[in-house]
Amino acid sequence: MSVQPSTQALAEFAATLEFDAIPEPVIRRAEDLLLDWFGSCLAGKNARAVEILTGFAESMGPAQGPSEILIHRRTGSPMLAAMANAAASHVAEQDDVHNGSVFHPATVVFPPALAVAQALGRSGRELLTACVAGYEVGIRVGEFLGRSHYKVFHTTGTAGTLAAAAAVGRLLKLTPEQMLHAFGSAGTQSAGLWEFLRDAADSKQLHTAHAAGAGLTAAYLAQQGFTGARRILEGPQGLAAGMSSDASVDKLTDGLGTRWTLAETSFKFHASCRHTHPAADALQQVLQQHGLKAADVKRVTALVHQGAIDVLGPVTDPQTVHQSKFSMGTVLGLVAVLGRAGLGEFDASFKSGEVVGFRDKVMMALDPEVDAAYPARWIGKVRVETSDGRVLHGRVDEPKGDPGNTLSRAELEDKALRLALYQGAASEAQMRAAMARLWTVAQWPHVGRLLP
Repeated sequence: MSVQPSTQALAEFAATLEFDAIPEPVIRRAEDLLLDWFGSCLAGKNARAVEILTGFAESMGPAQGPSEILIHRRTGSPMLAAMANAAASHVAEQDDVHNGSVFHPATVVFPPALAVAQALGRSGRELLTACVAGYEVGIRVGEFLGRSHYKVFHTTGTAGTLAAAAAVGRLLKLTPEQMLHAFGSAGTQSAGLWEFLRDAADSKQLHTAHAAGAGLTAAYLAQQGFTGARRILEGPQGLAAGMSSDASVDKLTDGLGTRWTLAETSFKFHASCRHTHPAADALQQVLQQHGLKAADVKRVTALVHQGAIDVLGPVTDPQTVHQSKFSMGTVLGLVAVLGRAGLGEFDASFKSGEVVGFRDKVMMALDPEVDAAYPARWIGKVRVETSDGRVLHGRVDEPKGDPGNTLSRAELEDKALRLALYQGAASEAQMRAAMARLWTVAQWPHVGRLLP
């Protein structure tokens, strides 16, 4: 296999990856991530933006098809099921994240892979292999594009197109040359801008739906001989040239085949933007250690990396539940007032007087240590000033859900069950049956429907 740091090497890896080459712990982690994504997708039911996108997809496609649209218990074409499920799984803000690439792989990998595996009758082993390929490609593209890219672009929407193309391309059994063309077609469709946060707009769900659909399209086109740019990532007019000022081409093949970035992926504990999680954990630590209540706190300074300021800074007075998940003050307010920042807490209380009052006590400040460690490590630090004049400090080196502070399978099941029940997308009995089956995915002869 070529080891040159290029789009070509990445395409060759994705096209030739075999199940038996993937270490068993990575396969087990992939199963964990699949279950976690499944719960996040079901939690998207009834979200206005998701229902609009899903309704659009259903209106554009056949009344029935081989691929499952999870929140509606209907089927459709692979393309439209992939788009609907990708939109649904990125709205509750509970889907996974890879720290170093600042990228949410599950929401752009599992939807197109599941849809195509169902359509083609692929095995569970083939599904897992394709998803590992998607994670490894997407994460490396995100790392390659760097911090400057993330300041303006939503990496899940941009790198996500290539992640989706890799997963679908592997299921289609593309040759390395075809996979290279698929990457070219996927990369030229990469899109997703952070500006939507200022307006509480719905674009984040469109980003993932588009990435899943564009990657799937690119792979199917490549199978038919459609060509794409051969150096879409590192070429003089490729993604890095247009979307990054600090791209590092070496990261495209960093440890390819030996460093399994899927295993580095974190689960999300709080139902909010991941940039809020380190500070939320650190605040919880201070409140618990010192027996404080929200009323005891005069001021909180979240000591953060620049990426947190770039993404969260524009959200000063959130107007919707989804926008509030990108408000550091709201997240810390829910933690302080209610003890957790879960789905129900956001829905019921993001505008409550007590939470808003605490929100207005919170500020963010750039911390050199935290910023230097980011994005490889997301350190949580807070400075808490109390009403009686004390200054207290909290620090968390690995937020809950990171690989070194991960969720057990029992915790993942509990989380997925809560997500499924959140909007009634599945009953407890249905969800427990689905989870039991998902743990055996590697033994499935064919990928069928996940829910009856």
